[in-house]
Amino acid sequence: MSRKQQLLKRHRRNKRIALSIGLALLLLAGILVAWWLPLVLAVLGWLAHEAWFADHLFYSPQDDYAYQLQADEQLSLQLSESRLNLPQSLVLDDKDTLILKVRLTSSWLGRLFDPGVRMLGGTADCQDFERGVRGVRYLNLTGQQAALKDSKLTLVGRFCRLDPEVELFVLRHPDYLAKRVLVVAPHADDAELAAFGLYSQAAQSWIVTLTAGEIEAEHYRQMGLEGVEAARLKGSLRAWDSISVPLWAGVPQERCVQLGYFCLQLAAMQAAPAESFGSREADMADTRPFRRFNRLSLASDADGVPSWQNLVRDMVELIEHIQPQVIVLPHPHFDPHPDHVCAQQAVLEALSRTGSQPETLLYYANHLHDNDRWPMGRAGCGVALPPQLATQAPLRPWALSILPQRQWHKAMSLGMMHDLQPPPPFKRKIRRLIQRYLAARHWPAFGENEFFRKAVRQHELFWVDEKPSKREEV
Repeated sequence: MSRKQQLLKRHRRNKRIALSIGLALLLLAGILVAWWLPLVLAVLGWLAHEAWFADHLFYSPQDDYAYQLQADEQLSLQLSESRLNLPQSLVLDDKDTLILKVRLTSSWLGRLFDPGVRMLGGTADCQDFERGVRGVRYLNLTGQQAALKDSKLTLVGRFCRLDPEVELFVLRHPDYLAKRVLVVAPHADDAELAAFGLYSQAAQSWIVTLTAGEIEAEHYRQMGLEGVEAARLKGSLRAWDSISVPLWAGVPQERCVQLGYFCLQLAAMQAAPAESFGSREADMADTRPFRRFNRLSLASDADGVPSWQNLVRDMVELIEHIQPQVIVLPHPHFDPHPDHVCAQQAVLEALSRTGSQPETLLYYANHLHDNDRWPMGRAGCGVALPPQLATQAPLRPWALSILPQRQWHKAMSLGMMHDLQPPPPFKRKIRRLIQRYLAARHWPAFGENEFFRKAVRQHELFWVDEKPSKREEV
């Protein structure tokens, strides 16, 4: 069981205990006060839960985030009348990544509405945090260089207060967009969610998708298909998506590869590398049907065996063929999805077996262990650093600024992905309606899936590894 599953299990257990206590109190109120009182209180309690307590937040909003950032420059500063004034000796490049360490204290309204920090005087932005926040957080000021140089950037708390003592981290990076980039996606849509802005601008981009993503095909069963047929159709559609959607960003079919392994089977494959692991739902044990859209042939096409050995050999063959200067892949610490963790490990194992080495690894996170809402706030806003409650190894973030027009193009690419098209369940629609009117939360008009809010942002955030000789699990 993954850490996220353990946290979710504990969260649900605590909810059941709280519900049992609440029901007992309601029954007592009905006996001692009036028969109708439990009904009224139950409705009010349900509304309060949906509006303010339904988030999966597996830590206290009063916990400090703990980062050890590998910055090129680090400055202790003071906010003066909410304005951030930099020393004239500091030279900023437009491509620098700028992270500001702040301490936030939520107001009482910040327990009902999402507290955040508005950025005025430069590119309009508001980066939200947990309700009831009280602790250290990390704002992303990347893209605000012009306003900072002119001392025009103002930081204003919305439903929270900023401590005037702040710390600025300046991280300078080479131009990754000028490189040959390989994006490794465990499933169709992972490349778009994490790196559409990157791969749509890079000098040359390749996208390799590891699995067909055929399971959990309820949407297709509702159309009248049986379980196996529904899973096969979903896998075929997502295989098609992985090859065709990048064309929207200018990546030709020749540079997109679907490997056709089966969803949520990578961990089992890794545990028994020589064994074959077929689909859980599609009654298939051959990767070749989901590879039929590929223009590039691979040695494992000869047998189509879904094994870890074949997956690693595929990655070695692709790396040696592409010769990527930058590989973009999931971060195993921030992103707990088992297929994402295995995707990273397959890449590292492949790199250990080939002399073709990239200059840089860029890690991304599309899922988190302990906060299902990150990045918090509305679509179109910036991406603050994710929660990290204990200092891990030193980290070096890189934030790519995404202009509004490219954000729209990214939103349209997500809209083409079949897995993001089905409407949310009725319960989630009701919850969003309640949160809109009671908690002032808003969702974008271009898609109902939660990833449209999370991924269409002013930044794409990556974690940089530039130590080719010391590539181990980060």
